Amino acid sequence: MTTDQPEPGLPGGDLQVARRQPGGVNHYPELLHQLISDLNEFMMVYKFGLAEINTKITILAEELTLRGRGNPIEHVRPRLKTPASLTAKARRLGCPLTYDGLRARIKDIAGIRIVCSFVSDVYTVADMLTRQPDVHLVQTKDYIASPKANGYRSLHLIVEIPVFMSDRVVAVPVEVQLRTVAMDFWASLEHKIYYKHDPEVPAELRAELVEAAEDAARLDQRMERLHQQIHGPRR
Repeated sequence: MTTDQPEPGLPGGDLQVARRQPGGVNHYPELLHQLISDLNEFMMVYKFGLAEINTKITILAEELTLRGRGNPIEHVRPRLKTPASLTAKARRLGCPLTYDGLRARIKDIAGIRIVCSFVSDVYTVADMLTRQPDVHLVQTKDYIASPKANGYRSLHLIVEIPVFMSDRVVAVPVEVQLRTVAMDFWASLEHKIYYKHDPEVPAELRAELVEAAEDAARLDQRMERLHQQIHGPRR
């Protein structure tokens, strides 16, 4: 990519221009190949950053299990935004569809969800992860302490992790979402209820969803109390 040329955008930018030409992208194979190559290179570092975080979480879980402290992590779900999702978010934010613009404005291109057994485990795992010297905590949004208006609860972190390439080191932002099984269950079903029907969900049902989130929070509290009564607090 030469410095005297504008940086190509996501497919949907230059690719849309090509589609409007006679014959479409089939008459522009070099442009199409370059767009795909640029996109793969852009997404590559986020893929590697996600792999680094996933490895760290796996090590923590196995270490705690071997030490007999119990694994606080139920399951982990990494994800990379698709080009369509990334383009849609950029447009919502008014972000230029260039790779420089996306790097600067969108910090959740790579994301990982960590589902924990109990609320205390959420904060324990978050602390263990962010205390590692090569993990830089950029931002914290605690929707457990301060739930969203719709009842959503989760702990969101933006962290940066170094990815060592052959010719450089890249600080890659990754969004880490930590929540309990009950929070994850509610969020998953709430998304299915709202998906493609957000404006059509009546107010009384929205209120009931908030109540269901509060029920899930009370269940978290009750199960943690029972666990501590039987096993004592995690050490």
